[in-house]
Amino acid sequence: MRRPTEQELKLLSNTERVCFEIADAVNRRPLLKRAAHLFQDTIGQTWVHYATRHLVHAQGLERLQSLHPDRGVFLVCNHRSFFDFYCISSVMLRACSWVRGIYFPVRSNFFYEGPAGVAVNMVMAAFAMYPPVMRAPSKRGFNTYTLDAVNELLQEPANVIGYHPEGRRGTGPDPYELLPASIGTGNIVYRARPVVIPVFTLGLVNNLPRQVIGNFTGDGEPVTMVFGEPLDLQRFYDMPAENETYKAIAEHIREAIIALSVEERALRKAKGLPTLDPNASASG
Repeated sequence: MRRPTEQELKLLSNTERVCFEIADAVNRRPLLKRAAHLFQDTIGQTWVHYATRHLVHAQGLERLQSLHPDRGVFLVCNHRSFFDFYCISSVMLRACSWVRGIYFPVRSNFFYEGPAGVAVNMVMAAFAMYPPVMRAPSKRGFNTYTLDAVNELLQEPANVIGYHPEGRRGTGPDPYELLPASIGTGNIVYRARPVVIPVFTLGLVNNLPRQVIGNFTGDGEPVTMVFGEPLDLQRFYDMPAENETYKAIAEHIREAIIALSVEERALRKAKGLPTLDPNASASG
């Protein structure tokens, strides 16, 4: 994996650069990354499991367990909670033995802005919140490195990259309504040609103490997640490398995630869980 150029690094503030260098060292050095993954695969996934196990209802895990990936796996998921991928990765690591490394490209806000972000990244993710995505217009040139890093990571068999195609968290009243998928999603997939797995999840809240307490008291919101089949994207790879192609790939991925929401509704109905569909509530 290439290092950012000095020109790219100069776009970061001094604090951002220090935070980046810490996360980069862990994710770049094989020994440190193996130690980080061991932490995720034992302590990390265990505490998340015990903090959510009374609430989580997962479906489609056999679709993951049957994989023998000869390249990276691009896990694409809707985005309603800050904790989506913490919970998804816990479920995935408990079910799948083939995962070698996990990475979550993340907006630089908070995680790369000071000691608190570094601490959370270390304790809750073993520095898996990497590489950073810069949002400030003056710093977006750094994202050339981020795209290159993601592309390289997806060339390695059994690396998993968790990604939200919407780019930001959906906050509308209908949790089944996804925001438009970013064109960058299609760019990544077109370049890297990974195994693309859609995921749909609902029920996690954005308050960590409330989330954990609700698990133990039994009155927390049920958390559902549905893992889909790998997507066949070959027809897009035969198209030209241009923005229209990237946009088409991103939209196809978005539609695949939305399609899983049908399974999620059926899962809630089969298990007698409360519906989160505002249309169903209105019609009832």
